[in-house]
Amino acid sequence: MRDPMISMIGSRAVLFQAPCPFDLASQQRFWAIADRAAHWPGVREAVPGMTNVTLLLDHVPTDTDALLADLTALWSSGIRKEVEGQLLTIDIAYDGPHLAEVAEMTDMTINQLVALHSAPDYTVYAVGSHAGYCYLGGLDPRLETPRRKVPLPRLPGGSLSLAGLQTGVSASAGPSGWNTIGSTSVSFFDPARDPAALLGPGDRIRFNPVKVAP
Repeated sequence: MRDPMISMIGSRAVLFQAPCPFDLASQQRFWAIADRAAHWPGVREAVPGMTNVTLLLDHVPTDTDALLADLTALWSSGIRKEVEGQLLTIDIAYDGPHLAEVAEMTDMTINQLVALHSAPDYTVYAVGSHAGYCYLGGLDPRLETPRRKVPLPRLPGGSLSLAGLQTGVSASAGPSGWNTIGSTSVSFFDPARDPAALLGPGDRIRFNPVKVAP
C-alpha cells in the first residue's frame, strides 16, 4: 500500500492524498484533517475532496516535506469528523437517455434498477467537479457501471447520472462521461443564494421516484 503524498497544484496549493477505502469512515478522516489544517498558519482554506484534501496557501511553500509530515501525522492519528447533516428528499424522473442501457448492463429491469437506486440515503462525501456538484457515497455495488466511451458534449443541469461506484446530480450544464438515468428540477447551485451550494459534506440525499420511463 502506497504512503500518503502531496502534489503541488500551481504554486500556492497542495493536494494531500492517502490510500484508503472509498467509504464514509475514510471521508470523515479527510473532513477532520481539513478542519484542523484550516487553522494552520499560512493556510487560507482547506477543502476536502474525494479521498483527499486541498490546502490553499498564502505563500509558495518552502518546506513541502514538513507539510507532508504534518498532514500524514493527522491522517495516522485516525481523527474523524462526524456530521449530522440535513436530509434532502429530491423528486426524480427516472427517464434518462441511458436508463435502459444501464438496466441491461446490470441485468435488471428498469423498475428493479429504480428501486435499487432510490433505496439508500446517500451521503455527500465532497462538493466539487463543478460548483455545487455533490459526490455521493452509498451506491449499491450492483449498480456499478463503466464510464461511457464517448462522453456527452453537454448534459443539462439537474441530470442524474452514475458511473463506477458513484452517482450524482449535475448542478449545471456541461460535458459528462457518466450514464444518465434521470433528472430533477432542484437547483444545487445558485450564486444569489447564501450559501450558494445547496448541500455540503455530511448532508444526505434521498431520491424519490416520481416518474419511471416505460
